[in-house]
Amino acid sequence: MKKEMLNKNKNVTVKVFTLIFFLFIFVLILRLGYLCLSGKVDGIDLKSFADERNTKKETLYALRGNIYDTNGEVLAQTINSYTIIAYLDESRSEGFETPKHVVDKEDTAEKLSTVLDMSKESILERLNKDAYQVEFGSAGRGLTELQKEAIENLNLYGIDFITTHKRYYPNNNFLSYVIGYTTSDEEGNMTGEMGIEKQYNKEMTGTNGFVEYQKDLNGYKFPNSNEIRKEKTDGNDVYLTIDTNVQMSLETVVNKMEEDSKANWIVAVVADAKTGKILGSATSPSFNPNTREIENYLNPLVSYTYEPGSVMKTYSYMAAFESNPDWDPYGTTCYTAPYTIGEDVVSDWNKTGWGEIPYSRGYTLSSNTCVANMIKNYLSRQELMDYYKKLGFGTETGVDLPNEYTGKVDFRYDVEVVNAGFGQGITTTPIQQVKALTAIANNGVLLTPYIVEKTVNSSTNEVTYQAEVKEGNKVASQETISKIKELMYLVVNGDSSETTGSKYRMDGYDLIGKTGTAQIANAKTGKYYTGSNDYIYSFAGMYPKDDPEVIIYVAMQRGYNYSTVLSDAVKTIVKDTAKYLGIFEEAPELNKEVTKYKVENYKNKLVEKAKQSLNEKGVTYVVFGNGTKVTDQYPSKNTTISTKDKVFIFTNDDVVTMPDLTNYSVKDADVVLTKLGIKHTIEASGYIGYQSIKAGTIITSDMEVILN
Repeated sequence: MKKEMLNKNKNVTVKVFTLIFFLFIFVLILRLGYLCLSGKVDGIDLKSFADERNTKKETLYALRGNIYDTNGEVLAQTINSYTIIAYLDESRSEGFETPKHVVDKEDTAEKLSTVLDMSKESILERLNKDAYQVEFGSAGRGLTELQKEAIENLNLYGIDFITTHKRYYPNNNFLSYVIGYTTSDEEGNMTGEMGIEKQYNKEMTGTNGFVEYQKDLNGYKFPNSNEIRKEKTDGNDVYLTIDTNVQMSLETVVNKMEEDSKANWIVAVVADAKTGKILGSATSPSFNPNTREIENYLNPLVSYTYEPGSVMKTYSYMAAFESNPDWDPYGTTCYTAPYTIGEDVVSDWNKTGWGEIPYSRGYTLSSNTCVANMIKNYLSRQELMDYYKKLGFGTETGVDLPNEYTGKVDFRYDVEVVNAGFGQGITTTPIQQVKALTAIANNGVLLTPYIVEKTVNSSTNEVTYQAEVKEGNKVASQETISKIKELMYLVVNGDSSETTGSKYRMDGYDLIGKTGTAQIANAKTGKYYTGSNDYIYSFAGMYPKDDPEVIIYVAMQRGYNYSTVLSDAVKTIVKDTAKYLGIFEEAPELNKEVTKYKVENYKNKLVEKAKQSLNEKGVTYVVFGNGTKVTDQYPSKNTTISTKDKVFIFTNDDVVTMPDLTNYSVKDADVVLTKLGIKHTIEASGYIGYQSIKAGTIITSDMEVILN
């Protein structure tokens, strides 16, 4: 009986275990079937998981294209950027004869503090952390090649670098609103946010590539294994119409204007009158795209709209000439006295007028009441509006820059028509003024201003886009152009008692132009400010008179001592651009042979080679720094100068010392200090007689030199 019970229990046990076994097999089969069909475990794709563990994919980042000036000078480029890291864990040195971690933290902190913008104590605090590795915050990121090299020369254990890319603007504030800047995402992809960087973002971005290969447990590629590779395509380079020499002159002029006038803002533009190319555009305030301390995100050249003032009288007179071909402004007269229109009164800037005077004199004296009479007798509201719009006011010019504003040309009532005739109640932009002036320079034919000369494939040097001169409508007859040129000539070169522009006269330079003074409207009240300095002052002109080659437009808001500041600025611009472009011949010095030549490219050459070349040409030059290689020069390559001119050579010296700038011109002094990166304020005109920091003093970042 007992035996039978044992056998019975045994059979039950066997059956239970057999059932459990088959249930396990059944579940296993179901699980395997599920895995085969779905390929997932706990939501994880097994194929992707295996690929990620055995396959490595590296991004090949495309380099963003560079921006150059018309002579090939780099204005924006992508460079290597470095982040310093320190390995602290001793395990990293296992198996190596030379330590791979930081050994002496005190010594390391002390030496790093000589290169990084951090104190020894701050560095030591990071080195004492309980971590495998550490970084050094913002002071340890974005390091340059020179900083990396300086740290490597310290021969410190456990120090390494992570290489990335960043956008670099070698000239800092130079042309900043035109060039713009970029931002980068976490993967290092750059996007243009302003100026050319934004307008040509797609062309300069390029396309990333990748390489994919099988790796071993240590992350190394299996030898002789296949790889999948897609090569990167670097972005195109962009060449501007900007001439660095013209631009440098404008930057110096605008800085001087700001110091002398304390104006709210200033804009200065120089254009090629025959093509519409923008040769230079400088503004104040400006910003450094490397640090992006930006007060205003609008580019004054294309995005500032304001009432232009009396420079519009030029186009009002042109409209009258076009509507009345036989009208003689010298033989007809207007009565200049307060002009009543309904309940409104229009007055001249002297409040009383000049009695009865010819319309020609009304133009040179910038008489508002003469314009009122001219509109009454020779122009209708529609004719004036149509002519303004024909010149491009109230619409985009088509210049290749982003965020161009159109301004506003709209007037209905009689007083609004008269106000518009002398530039009040309507708004325009600086670039619109430049475009309108091209009609005068080209016998009545409008040109579209442009700022990009070409784009070039950075790998093959193939030109992918080439700008062409874009002619618009013919908006004036030859007779009209001749008449307005003569009136503009009298503004600058006429008797001081007969004109508002005699301060702009220059012996040997037949500059022509028109001055402008406009009240500033209060956006909240709609009324004009009434302060003694609540005006926008401007000058719009060109030279030479008979066949203009250069267009100049300069404006500033609320500038003190505006008359002298503005006229001095324009005269400096004329002299500098005429010299760089070879428009006017200078008389040679007595008993000295003067020869002209084009400046070579000395950048990246040995200093001794550059000096040898300059000596052979008999050129006066100055070398700044004790480095062995040339990092920058002025004037830039291909600039035509004479043996009377001076060439500045800047070298790769880590230590910046204060040069002796006494007897330097204001412009040359500004160029030198800007190139050396020395903060400065110039309280002088003409030539430098005193500098607040002695020559030979080592310059630090917190120092600023005053020149007067």
